Amino acid sequence: MGELNPASRPKDLVPGIYAPTQVFFHEETEELDLDTIGRHAVRIVTNGSNGEAVYLSPDERFQVTTQTRESLNEAGFERLPIIVGTSDQSVRGTLKLCEEAKEAGGDAVLLLTPSFFKWAMNTSTIERYFALVADSSPLPVIIYNYPGAVSGIDLDSELLIRLSHHPNIIGTKFTCGNVGKLARVAAETFSVSEVYPAISNGKEKRYMTFAGIADFITSSLAVGSSGAIVGAANVFPRACVNVYKLSVDGKQEEAMKAQAKLALSDWSLTKRAIPGFKAILQHYHGYGGAPREPMRKLNEKEAKELIDEITWMMELEEGLPDVSQR
Repeated sequence: MGELNPASRPKDLVPGIYAPTQVFFHEETEELDLDTIGRHAVRIVTNGSNGEAVYLSPDERFQVTTQTRESLNEAGFERLPIIVGTSDQSVRGTLKLCEEAKEAGGDAVLLLTPSFFKWAMNTSTIERYFALVADSSPLPVIIYNYPGAVSGIDLDSELLIRLSHHPNIIGTKFTCGNVGKLARVAAETFSVSEVYPAISNGKEKRYMTFAGIADFITSSLAVGSSGAIVGAANVFPRACVNVYKLSVDGKQEEAMKAQAKLALSDWSLTKRAIPGFKAILQHYHGYGGAPREPMRKLNEKEAKELIDEITWMMELEEGLPDVSQR
């Protein structure tokens, strides 16, 4: 397997909460709304499943990451890393997206398992795909284990641990929701953890394990995760960070109560997926709009039902303090 040139290594990822951000369009034309994309930028994952990457052209993906990097820099967040979704069905296509992600200002890439030809994707083929991409990618690779997005393909802990030995594979996002699997990978990779900092101290390689759903942030941290990359951080960023901080500070009872509230409200969003996130952002922040066709926006009745369900959580969110990420 190839060696990564240390001189070219981008910003290291840090433990905490990352938002796989939404992408926004002008409703009349479905062209990218770059101004709104810039306004929405926080510590970020661009061009992921929440960012409607499958609906974007390679050029649009490049524009989204470029705008995000520029907006973060202008706001004084130059040091914050950006993770970029660069999934494609072929090694060649994926590597092209990886190269463009670096050019656009990304610091790491997030890769789903190719699944169009599911019949061909046995364990050895999957392992070879990730190894080949990692051999040549100019950015470090995070494996995105999301069975729901890849025809049910679910990577097991043994495969993930083997892949973790590659010098250019630096983490895994567990949108499978499997805490036991995350625990096994975190233990074997000496996962970077603010709850158990001694585990990774002195280790040559920083490996990151992330919860991929907001309803198991506390349980993932309890078994050594590095934090979470969760869509809920688009809407409830303070609540997500609050759950994380309470866990890191050892306030377990408070963390569990905060996690339960977050899990309940996140399910209201998850049931409506991207249209639900956009409806909430439109209602509370004046932007969001519609997804690209054929995904449809919530109608007025559906949006009101969602808003009524989570009003209590938005009140809680607004009452939490801002968290500086500079």
